[in-house]
Amino acid sequence: MSPEPELRKTVLHELHAELGAKFGPFAGWKMPLTYADGGAIAEHEHTRASASLFDVSHMGVVLLHGDDPAAALETLVPGGITTLKPGKARYTFFTNDAGGILDDLIVTRLSDQDLMVVVNAGRKDHDVAHLSQLTGVDVDVRDDLKLVALQGPAAVGALAAIGIDVGGLSFMQAAALDVGGQEAHVSRSGYSGEDGFELALPEDQVVMVAQMLLAEDAVRPAGLVARDSLRLEAGLCLYGNDLDETTTPVEAELMWAIPKRRREAGDYPGGAVVAEQLAQGATRRRVGIGTDQRRPIRPGNHLQDADGNPVGVVTSGGFGPSLGAPVAMGYVTAEVAEPGTPLMADVRGKQTPCSVADLPFIPHRYQR
Repeated sequence: MSPEPELRKTVLHELHAELGAKFGPFAGWKMPLTYADGGAIAEHEHTRASASLFDVSHMGVVLLHGDDPAAALETLVPGGITTLKPGKARYTFFTNDAGGILDDLIVTRLSDQDLMVVVNAGRKDHDVAHLSQLTGVDVDVRDDLKLVALQGPAAVGALAAIGIDVGGLSFMQAAALDVGGQEAHVSRSGYSGEDGFELALPEDQVVMVAQMLLAEDAVRPAGLVARDSLRLEAGLCLYGNDLDETTTPVEAELMWAIPKRRREAGDYPGGAVVAEQLAQGATRRRVGIGTDQRRPIRPGNHLQDADGNPVGVVTSGGFGPSLGAPVAMGYVTAEVAEPGTPLMADVRGKQTPCSVADLPFIPHRYQR
C-alpha cells in the first residue's frame, strides 16, 4: 500500500502553531481547525460580534487575460460575466452537460481584459485544466497570491487601523489597494454571512498583514470548524458536501446566480437540462433542516417522512452557536420540501425528529 501523500502547509502554518492551533486535514492541506483560546464556539461567536481572521490561502487564485475573457468564461459558467463591471465580483459555478456543478467560484472583473477567479482548494487542478480549454485566453495560475479573510462587523475598523481603507467598498465590490507597499486585491465578500473582506496578498506580505490584524483588539484567529458553522447558519453551500457533479443549480436553489438572459439562451453546459427542470420542476431540492433535539444531525444521515418513507439525505450539519441548537442542510424530494414539513433523521440508528426549515438560519449582514 502506497503511503498517504504528505499534507501541504499554508504560508501561515507557523503562525497558527504559535497561536495554539489544533490542525487537521482539508483538501490536501494541514489546516487550523480551532485555537487554544476558547475553541470553535468562541471563534464563531467572536466572528458574529467583532472580527475573525481566517486562513484561506489554500484556495486557488487564477487570472484570465485576453481580448474578451468574460465572453470566453461564459461558455463554461451560467453566470453573468460579460455584464460584470470593473471592480465588481460575482458568484457562479462550472457546469457539465448534465447541468451538474463541477465547482463554485468567485469571479472578479479587474479590467476589460482581465478577470480574477478564486476556486476551491480541492478542485484547483481540475478547474485550471477546465479553464485551459478556453481559446484566446491566457490562464495565469497565481500561486504567488494568497488569500486571507477578515469577517465580522469590526472588519472595516480593523483594516483601517492598519492603513487599509475599505470603507468605499460595498458587498461584492473589489479594488486594488496598497498593502505594505505592494498591490493587493481586496473584495468585500466572504463566506460567513457577515460583513467582511477577502484579501489576495503577495505571498511575502501574508504573515505581516496577519500579525498586524491580530494585534488589533477586535481581531482573533478562527479555524475551519467555526468557518463551517458560520457558513451553515448562513445557508451557504460547501462544494463536495452540498454541491457536486450530480447536483444542478435548480436542485441546489442557486438559480438566483443565473440571470434571465442566460436562462433564456441556455448557452452554457447543461443549459437545456436546467431549462427543463425549471419548466417541469426538479424532483429534489436543497432545504434547511431544524430540530429541537440536542443531538446534531450530521452529513450522511438519511431522512424519512412522517410515514417512514425515505425522502432524502443530510449534506451538512452540526451545532449552530448563534441559535444554540443543531442546524443542517440536505436534499429532500420536492413533495416534502415545504418549510415546516415534519421529518425524521436516522442519527446512528436513532430516529431524531426534525423538520424542513427556511434558509438561511440567520439573516445575512452584508453591506450593500
